[in-house]
Amino acid sequence: MKYNRILALFAFTFVGAVMALAQPRISSNKETHNFGQIEWKRPVTVEYTITNTGDKPLVLTNVTTSCACSVASWTKTPIAPGAKGTITASFDAKALGRFEKTIGIYSNAQPELVYLKFAGEVVQEVKDFTKTHPHVIGNIRTDLTEIAFPEVHRGEQPSITFSVVNLSDRPYEPVLMHLPPYLKMEKTPEVLLKGKKGTVKLTLDSNGLTDLGLTQASVYLARFAGDKVSDENEIPVSAVLLPDFSKMSEQDKMNAPAIRLSETNINFSSRLAKRSKASQDIVISNTGRSPLQISKLQVFNPAVGVSLKKTVLQPGESTKLRVTIHKHEVAKKKRHLRILMITNDPMHPKVEINLKR
Repeated sequence: MKYNRILALFAFTFVGAVMALAQPRISSNKETHNFGQIEWKRPVTVEYTITNTGDKPLVLTNVTTSCACSVASWTKTPIAPGAKGTITASFDAKALGRFEKTIGIYSNAQPELVYLKFAGEVVQEVKDFTKTHPHVIGNIRTDLTEIAFPEVHRGEQPSITFSVVNLSDRPYEPVLMHLPPYLKMEKTPEVLLKGKKGTVKLTLDSNGLTDLGLTQASVYLARFAGDKVSDENEIPVSAVLLPDFSKMSEQDKMNAPAIRLSETNINFSSRLAKRSKASQDIVISNTGRSPLQISKLQVFNPAVGVSLKKTVLQPGESTKLRVTIHKHEVAKKKRHLRILMITNDPMHPKVEINLKR
């Protein structure tokens, strides 16, 4: 009897220890964002990428801000282990001068409250563009180097607006060369004088995308009148067209396939420090109730190679995805080291695997 009590106590202690170890963990890509100089009464936005580095789903229960002039939005659905979510804060400056604001994030992780910050200086006219427009293309500065439409459904027309600054000695007209037919460009104003800022708006016509999954192209921002395309003024464009599950019933969703990956983030840096290429296997499993189909397997960068043994998995079945990265090919294209899968799992129609070298 005494032995049984000791065994039960040990089992209880062991289960408690395991439960304590199994928990969500919150990690942000940055703790503080510096806007640099921003114009008075012109709203700015910062996005934080949140990663669940734990082994249980992470739930962001609330996000608060330290003033009434900043508004936060965040990923409301549970973030699976290894997956990412976002927190976005907008700041509409009402007063001149330096500022520092705080965002409070409540979650089911420990500690349950963590803080992120953003700071900057509100001015009448921006003269220092190094923070707000960090990317240099000739004598033009921009606030982005890639245009991405990460989740699009057929019929939608999402838009992305980016900013350009003319630091040349002559008037400048923003022009995007080699614009694909599914993108429409608008610019405001038409011509930028020296030291002035403007915007370029790109609208995607999703009906112009030919197939599900990833469509990639490159546009080229002209640095001056009569400019030509080159690696220096290339801006990669990507759009991911997703399948439509809007007509599925709740019963269909309950009986749907469910994809699970052994990992979604791979760091190759230590292996590539000694070799020109490295490989790793990822286990893909179907934990749902019907066959899982991987209809698309695509890479963003030609330096990445993939090999998948099976594209259809029965319930309970697994397969291996081999990922290979070639070190010397990475820098040849301005594209992320990512892998994209399109599946018939209505909860995860798009699965991304992030790679680091």
